[in-house]
Amino acid sequence: MLAETICSAVSAAGLGIAAVTAYRKRFLTAARILAYSLVPVGLVLTGAVEWAVDTAFSPSAWLGFGLLGGAWLLFMTTRAVERRRGGTRKERKAAQAAQREAVATAASARSLGPGSRPAAQPAVKPKAAGSGDDFSDIEAILKKHGI
Repeated sequence: MLAETICSAVSAAGLGIAAVTAYRKRFLTAARILAYSLVPVGLVLTGAVEWAVDTAFSPSAWLGFGLLGGAWLLFMTTRAVERRRGGTRKERKAAQAAQREAVATAASARSLGPGSRPAAQPAVKPKAAGSGDDFSDIEAILKKHGI
């Protein structure tokens, strides 16, 4: 009952402010204030205020909101930890198995000795045609400018 009275008083004050604003020839602002002042009365008539008051003073409702907040916090914490670790458990196990396989292959290749497979020759990069110590282009530009 008190909430409905407060909402009605707020709406009445808003209507008065809208009337004064309209008197000052600011009709767009007055219409906006009128719209805002009608919202509390609309909430009272739809029953939303009564529901909010009943929820606000109900200990079981606050316990429910607390449990929802705790569940959300736990969910977000586990997601953050999962991102930091680098994926889901299946993805981590697959990465560990691939790493073990790579280590095992390299270890067995070394234990077989140098004669088991041919040594890799370092690749020699061919020089480009215009690279190296050929500064004739640069010298021509410098001579052109008198340097």
